[in-house]
Amino acid sequence: MRRQILPAILMVIVMTVLLGGVYPLVVTGVSQVAFNGKANGSMVSVNGTEVGSSLIGQSFTGDTYFWPRPSNAGDGYDAMASGASNLGPNNETLLSDVDGRVKAYREANGLAADATVPVDAVTASASGLDPQISVANADLQAPRVAKARGLTLEQVQSLVTKSTESPSLGILGEKAVNVLHLNLLLDQATAG
Repeated sequence: MRRQILPAILMVIVMTVLLGGVYPLVVTGVSQVAFNGKANGSMVSVNGTEVGSSLIGQSFTGDTYFWPRPSNAGDGYDAMASGASNLGPNNETLLSDVDGRVKAYREANGLAADATVPVDAVTASASGLDPQISVANADLQAPRVAKARGLTLEQVQSLVTKSTESPSLGILGEKAVNVLHLNLLLDQATAG
């Protein structure tokens, strides 16, 4: 029995050191050298101050900004509370919340009472932290933002185009607009 236990214990120790220590250090070292920005959270800085991550949504309010997708994560966009509401498609609470968001979105963006509202404008994602909105969502918000900022619709649409990201690998998903990048471009366009 000792012939079996001793090698088993040694194997546990060796594998713990290799897979619990050496491997994570090598992966961390390679990622810091090869992908430093991404490995550290893809933080976005303005004038040396970190203003957010391009990978995690954050709240923007007021007519001068594009609004992100709603969030169910904690008090909103709390990465420590990431998660969906887990309400089913027939849940009365979900239906009521979405109905209220649809009405508020139409009113805020000057849309007709029967105008189609993009689903990402009124529903949270599974993580509650999506940094992007659909191009259709951005297009519907553009007139409100242009008016509030004193810009032409064409200027704002140009910034939407600059902030539009292509699908992963060119085929996975759809084009989407990074809200943080877009709102920072808006701030730059109206600064001064």
